[in-house]
Amino acid sequence: MSISALKSTPRAATVRCTDDELIVSLTDGRTLSVPLAWFPRLAHATPEQRDESELMGDGEGIHWPAVDEDISVAGLLEGRPSVEDQPQGG
Repeated sequence: MSISALKSTPRAATVRCTDDELIVSLTDGRTLSVPLAWFPRLAHATPEQRDESELMGDGEGIHWPAVDEDISVAGLLEGRPSVEDQPQGG
């Protein structure tokens, strides 16, 4: 594998949600599937609200205007769920 391949940043190409999963197809051919429960705003949204997503920054992230949710592709690749509704340390 060349170094230039390692520097390539995957971008979202398409996005869809089922009742249980967020599924993102990337421009490099991979498909990510994560539990919708990781993102409480999406989990509690209607199917219509989840269907209305927008790609941000040429696919670097995804925005759902109806529920004000933003998710980065980098965060998905790192396996980071939303920090929303998680207990705060202290």
